[in-house]
Amino acid sequence: MTQLCRRVVHVNVRWSILERVSVISKFFRFIWDRIVVCSLGRPSRYRRLSRRSSSPFTEVVEDASSSDEPTTTCNVCDTADQDSVTLKISLLGDCQIGKTSFVIKYVGDEQEKRSLQMTGLNLMDKTLLVQGAQISFSIWDVGGDKGSQDHVPIACKDAVAIFYMFDLTSRCTLNSVVGWYSQSRKWNQTAIPILIGTKFDDFVKLPPDLQWTIVTQARAYTKAMKATLFFSSATHNINVNKIFKFIMAKLFNLPWTVERNLTIGEPIIDF
Repeated sequence: MTQLCRRVVHVNVRWSILERVSVISKFFRFIWDRIVVCSLGRPSRYRRLSRRSSSPFTEVVEDASSSDEPTTTCNVCDTADQDSVTLKISLLGDCQIGKTSFVIKYVGDEQEKRSLQMTGLNLMDKTLLVQGAQISFSIWDVGGDKGSQDHVPIACKDAVAIFYMFDLTSRCTLNSVVGWYSQSRKWNQTAIPILIGTKFDDFVKLPPDLQWTIVTQARAYTKAMKATLFFSSATHNINVNKIFKFIMAKLFNLPWTVERNLTIGEPIIDF
């Protein structure tokens, strides 16, 4: 009887240890999935959201300065019972073209303070409510120098969209888009390609013939990449919020579209 009791106690102890190990394992697996799931290359699947609201975009974090258009702000949001989806967005382009300013304009200064910064890579988040679902953008801003190109594989894997960015006042940064596109497509061939020209407020000061040349070249690249082209300005908040709305609308079949604009001197939108 004593030996049997000892065996029972021994089994109970082992079972207790296994339970604790299992709980710890699940905890670290949860943390791992939340932080680095974007780099695992798993396919992303999204359900179609309902169309109950005529204005599907609702911000969880109130930031009136970061929207191109009026949005409905949710001051108190109970997200415990809501679906949660994380969308990874990658930003590629040369140095000093305004990528980081573009992201900060979208996520807001407070979110920028909580960003994760490392050499050659900057991670920022933005959370929205879209028809009852909590949507979190995980934005991976890759540095434009050669030393940062090692981050391209992990930044692009499992991204739902890749922003190829260039300075509208610098044609060499537009030419570099070809290299960024080729490199990123080695790691992700399904992400939605978006070509974004920054610093539109400086671009409109250029001579009309030079503007026409840049617009023509950018549109040619857009067609070759099968992408959508946006001219933007972080300084004046032109087409910043609209680009992210466009991504969500495409992913979730939302009743929201952008209008094509090919007028020289105005923010170009082409697709």
